[in-house]
Amino acid sequence: MIMAGYEYIGDMPFRNVYFTGIVRDKLGRKMSKSLGNSPDPIELIEKFGADGVRMGMMLSAPAGNDILFDEALCEQGRNFNNKIWNAFRLVKGWQVADIEQPETGKTATAWFEAKLRQTNAEVDDLFKKYRISEALMAVYKLFWDEFSSWYLEMVKPAYVNGQPQPIDSQTYQKTLEFFETLLKMLHPFMPFITEELWQHLYDRKDGESIMRDSLKLPAPTDADNELSAQIESVKQIVSGVRMVRSSKNIAPKEQLQLQVVGQNDYAAFNAVITKMANLSGISVVTEKDATASAFMVGTDEFAVPLGSMIDIDAEIEKQQKELSHLEGFLQGVLKKLSNEHFVQNAPEAVVAMERKKQADAEEKIAALKDSLAALRAQQ
Repeated sequence: MIMAGYEYIGDMPFRNVYFTGIVRDKLGRKMSKSLGNSPDPIELIEKFGADGVRMGMMLSAPAGNDILFDEALCEQGRNFNNKIWNAFRLVKGWQVADIEQPETGKTATAWFEAKLRQTNAEVDDLFKKYRISEALMAVYKLFWDEFSSWYLEMVKPAYVNGQPQPIDSQTYQKTLEFFETLLKMLHPFMPFITEELWQHLYDRKDGESIMRDSLKLPAPTDADNELSAQIESVKQIVSGVRMVRSSKNIAPKEQLQLQVVGQNDYAAFNAVITKMANLSGISVVTEKDATASAFMVGTDEFAVPLGSMIDIDAEIEKQQKELSHLEGFLQGVLKKLSNEHFVQNAPEAVVAMERKKQADAEEKIAALKDSLAALRAQQ
């Protein structure tokens, strides 16, 4: 082909070659007719859809390795198609009104815009390195985890007396823009569903196609990186409240109060936390409530007062077990750090990590002891 290129166009036709490994079944055997372990592609497409099969093939083909094909990956691709379709139906089903943009909408749109720029830069870099499978996984996580699980929940209109409220037009237009960008990012991997939804997202002219639409996003800034890091902590706070609900069997519809011990470094995101965790309010306290269930996000302590919603004796038993586990863990860390051979020969980063484990464990142990003392005073 290179010789033909010089002969007919006077130039080398390509300069990069991408090699794939051998296609193997999930047991690691080479696919062959004699073993009868080669799937029929038409049957796979009929079962999982063309985009589902494409995604399954790419997920099973990391750069530099053999392709370990498993139908379960095609099923994952089909489920992802359904996720995209359901997200589209949700967004297009919202009522829109020309009302003021709420604080949650402002925060959510700013964050997801930053997240799009970060992921697009990551995907561009992966494409340049021919790491196609990893590029797909980056976009997959962006859509499934960040857009569907977090962003749409942040901006989704509330229900009042069983009736859905409208979304403000500014947040809605941003959401459509984000959806269109996501479809463009997914198009190289899933051309059929992305073309179909792109056509229905806005009114298009005859002959227009997602294939001819450009995708140009600016590089992420330091502000984007900082905002993304802050929202990651916000997500941990929301997850902490949800974990309390789950462990105490409290219904999601029942509003809770959140206490921040000491100082609230995330006050700018109170609106998002309140909505996502279904809180009645967030307060800063010097000491948490005696009946509160506490959790840590980094070095910040949060607590959810439970009052009569908990069994004090059962809670004491649970926290005592957690305290015993942490004290055992701390002893293991201290033993390692007291070993001069380890401290002198281990990489500096490893020793620093062990010291951080020690500090975190000591801080959690102190918080648990305070909590236990308060609970015992309530008995």
